[in-house]
Amino acid sequence: MGFSKLNYKVKNGIAIVQMNCLKNLNAVDEKMASDLIDAMKEAESDPDVKVVVLSSAAKSFSAGGDIGFFNDQLKAGQDMDLSTLFYLVGVLADYMKKMSKPIISSVNGAAAGAGVGLALGADFMICADNAKFILAFVNLGLVPDTGSTYLLAKNIGVNRTMEIVSSGRPFSAQEAKDLGLACKVVPAECLEKETMIYAERLASGPLKSYKNIKKQIYNAVFDEYREWLSDIELPTQQECSVTQDFKEGCMAFAEKRAAKFSGN
Repeated sequence: MGFSKLNYKVKNGIAIVQMNCLKNLNAVDEKMASDLIDAMKEAESDPDVKVVVLSSAAKSFSAGGDIGFFNDQLKAGQDMDLSTLFYLVGVLADYMKKMSKPIISSVNGAAAGAGVGLALGADFMICADNAKFILAFVNLGLVPDTGSTYLLAKNIGVNRTMEIVSSGRPFSAQEAKDLGLACKVVPAECLEKETMIYAERLASGPLKSYKNIKKQIYNAVFDEYREWLSDIELPTQQECSVTQDFKEGCMAFAEKRAAKFSGN
């Protein structure tokens, strides 16, 4: 299968899914989300694939939403229907947790917005020491998507999640490890090597055990995940995306100034 926004290859039982859209720093638009879904499905169905690595060819992991594109559309007076994008990132988030093969996210540089959800959605996260996580949806008048709120609340609790997502503050690779979100933090120049060592160790392990461990965890913790993504995340994000505050947030981002929200 051909992909327009990512590189895909299988090596030694490891499917390497490398986001590669330097133009917008691997922003998660409809095409990127679709490519990622298709790549995960291809890895799942390939008997030669034992482990999946999700990485980036850019200096940053993912910029999240393409805010510049959103702002250009709003300035042009065009109606924006983001419902398909919100639906696709929900499908992707659930599929990553539901698929039988372990996923490692290999995070370098900035992971923003939906990029944080992608990183957290893996079963194991290995970070370069320059990794930085930015859940600044609130600065755009939006709410987190790609499962980020759910994954954080399940992992670090309600109060810490509320503080991170309502403030929009960045947090470092070391903080991610301290919170139990990352399993390793390595020097940036060693990220690819360390990720592949970790992946090769998994690929040589008891694959049926991994498959059934993921199944147990999904049913113990994520049994209602798909329903939450479709019934809670999707409509809350849609409601926020048609507000004046979202338009103001996009313009403020493009103009590099603080947003002046009206609550409308």
